[in-house]
Amino acid sequence: MAKKNEYVVDASIVTKWYLVETNSDQAIKLRDEFATGRLRLTVPSLLFYEVTNALRFSGVFSEIDLTLAAKSLSKYRFGIWRPRGRLLELSVQLSVREDITVYDACYVALAKRLKTRLVTEDKDLLKKFPADSVLITRLNALT
Repeated sequence: MAKKNEYVVDASIVTKWYLVETNSDQAIKLRDEFATGRLRLTVPSLLFYEVTNALRFSGVFSEIDLTLAAKSLSKYRFGIWRPRGRLLELSVQLSVREDITVYDACYVALAKRLKTRLVTEDKDLLKKFPADSVLITRLNALT
């Protein structure tokens, strides 16, 4: 059973904290709940690279702005897991079984490990892991 008020988030959600995209408003609400301590968000350490890479190639940020965004991202008090040991093993297994990247599988593996759900906009993950993931627009029904 998923833990109430504790979730894993992926780069598809956290990127929306910095870019105006579909469902950015929902992602910002999630961020605000997290920032005020009403819920806990956990991520694999690779999230920081994925988000800053997405921002880098969005074409919206100058080098200075990207550096400020990276600094901002570093200040959030995520629970951070390094993909190693059992978490990395499970990530590889899920990647092979479901034909997804090891990066994406790592988020699902972390949600499974923590017995919670992954908040994502990734349609492939939502389809392949319906018990382990939730679309940002459906999150309010769970909290």
